[in-house]
Amino acid sequence: MRERRAGIIMNGVTGRMGLNQHLIRSILAIRAQGGVKLRDGSTLIPEPVLVGRNEEKLKAIAAEHGVAQWTTDLRRALDRQEDTIYFDSGATGQREDNVLLAIAAGKHVYCEKPLATSLQSALAMAQAAERAGVKHGVVQDKLFLPGIRKLRRLIEAGFFGRILSVRGDFGYWVFEGDWQAAQRPSWNYKKEENGGIVLDMYCHWRYVLEHTFATVQAVSCTGRTHIPERVDERGHRYECTADDAAYGVIELQGGIVAQINSSWCTRVYRDELLSLHVDGTEGSAVAGLRDCKAQHRVNTPRPVWNPDLPNPIQFRDQWLAVPDNAEFDNAFKAQWEMFLRHVAEDAPFPHDFFDGARGVQLAELALTSWRERRWIDVPEILPGVVKQA
Repeated sequence: MRERRAGIIMNGVTGRMGLNQHLIRSILAIRAQGGVKLRDGSTLIPEPVLVGRNEEKLKAIAAEHGVAQWTTDLRRALDRQEDTIYFDSGATGQREDNVLLAIAAGKHVYCEKPLATSLQSALAMAQAAERAGVKHGVVQDKLFLPGIRKLRRLIEAGFFGRILSVRGDFGYWVFEGDWQAAQRPSWNYKKEENGGIVLDMYCHWRYVLEHTFATVQAVSCTGRTHIPERVDERGHRYECTADDAAYGVIELQGGIVAQINSSWCTRVYRDELLSLHVDGTEGSAVAGLRDCKAQHRVNTPRPVWNPDLPNPIQFRDQWLAVPDNAEFDNAFKAQWEMFLRHVAEDAPFPHDFFDGARGVQLAELALTSWRERRWIDVPEILPGVVKQA
């Protein structure tokens, strides 16, 4: 069986996401399984080249995971003609410059989200990639999670009838760093370092809503910085200048109303860290990261409001689990395999830079809505075109 090599310049692997989800659980896992099978019968074998600013960390990661090539010199890595893909999971504020360098070097580009810190930058990257004729994609991992895939299965089967609403809850308590170490890095809470939950999460909500339900049409958002001071990784107190919670209502095509709360200041009382409750005329479902439970109209109980008596209905007991009926691979790995096939054989890949720009756009408009205390219409973005509302 013929093997083909895919050299991937991976920038940002010293960070948590770049190391765990992209290098270890995606690229190295794909290598361990023998590569990606292509339509012509050949196998594509990814070969990573690790790039970062910390030489000691890079050297240790490469040694631990058996990666032969690493460098702190991004420009030198981009000069290598045999490595045709550039991946970026570094700091968001540096992404535009690095991606434009990669595009100028003729590399196909795959990026973590947010694609950029502004819609203008995101569109500039998308248009540069189009002009250069290179493939481009953005990580949209939540679409590949088992719970969301099961939810999509229900939608495609017509289970809901007409979808009425989506209620989303995401988040958990991130410790302040004084008596217990924070689970997220300190830059997340600094506006000057492109932190904030709106920029981070509204990019997710755009692609989840549009690829699962319907087109986003308008947004109303209120954000907060609930925790004014935290303690960083070195034990120093710092002022929190970015939002750590956002409460949004998003209108979708077809009259669907989505209400989504995002918070790093909430204690979890639900089955998973993300919950999407979908109501339709024929049925309802609740999807998390891995599980999905549903209730059809014929199985819906008939509650009667009477606060003077104990509730006689065990509501949760009457919902049925949507079965796996398939093996679900790691979400990041599944999308990596799609992108590698996209590069190698032009297989479909809808999650391009323009799709990534839509996420940045929604975050930008949500912040405007918060600042101006009003609803904001969401203009349509097409490849190469931004329609004004």
